[in-house]
Amino acid sequence: MREAIKCDRTPNLYLLHYKLPELAVQNVLLIPHFAYSLSLLEKRKPLSPSARRAGWVGCNFLLDRIPRDAKIPVVDSGKAVSPAIVRKAYERVRPLEKLNIEKRGWTLDVLNVIRSLKKNEFELSEVYGHADQLAELHPQNHHIHDKIRQQLQVLRDLNFLEFLGSGSYRLH
Repeated sequence: MREAIKCDRTPNLYLLHYKLPELAVQNVLLIPHFAYSLSLLEKRKPLSPSARRAGWVGCNFLLDRIPRDAKIPVVDSGKAVSPAIVRKAYERVRPLEKLNIEKRGWTLDVLNVIRSLKKNEFELSEVYGHADQLAELHPQNHHIHDKIRQQLQVLRDLNFLEFLGSGSYRLH
């Protein structure tokens, strides 16, 4: 999976949540192929020596590391979402597809931090407050604050947020 992400060969992912015993569809989310980053992977333990594929190592997707912008509802609470709304949500995140995969991972992670603030307007210092979390996700980078500022500019250029001046931003 790491190689698929690095080579930008990931599929679109559809997540289905259904109700038992009726087997009624409750929710379907679309996660576009360009919403994957290496930081959402969690390495699993290798299969045991007695397993048919002994030593094989799989992964889990940490879905909470995908920004909510990239979790597009197709069915919500048992009702189909209007195709026009689904298309609009997809087009809103589609500019991320144009970013090179390494930059995209950082951009998605910073967007996820911003969304975790649960505010429409925020300060640069609030994002800096998550620098340790971002450093853990990107241990090879030793200039986290610089990278955060760079990614805020990328998100501004992709029309995800607006720079208000003096370290203040507003989500679109």
